Amino acid sequence: MVGKTFYSSDIAVALKYDGQQAPKVTAKGEGITAEQILEIAEKHGIPLQNEPELARILAQVPLGEEIPQELYIAVAEIISFAYFVSGKMPENKETN
Repeated sequence: MVGKTFYSSDIAVALKYDGQQAPKVTAKGEGITAEQILEIAEKHGIPLQNEPELARILAQVPLGEEIPQELYIAVAEIISFAYFVSGKMPENKETN
C-alpha cells in the first residue's frame, strides 16, 4: 500500500492506493488544514509531490471516493515515481 500527498502552495490532497482499486482521496484541505496534512505526511514518510494543477483537480473529489478514470494516468505516473524513489515495489497480489 502506498500513500501520496499532492499539494500546491495552498491546497493538499492525500491519496491511498492499495494496489487493487483506484487510489482514494483520504484527506484534503486548504490553508492550515493543508499544512497539517503535509506535516503528517512528512512525519510518516509519505512522498510529497508538488503538482498544483493536479492538487486542485483532486481537491474536487469527495473524501473517501476513488479518483476519476480521467486522472488514472497522471496519478499512476506519480505513484510509480514514488515507488521508484522509495526503492519499493508494489506488492504482488495475484489471485489463483
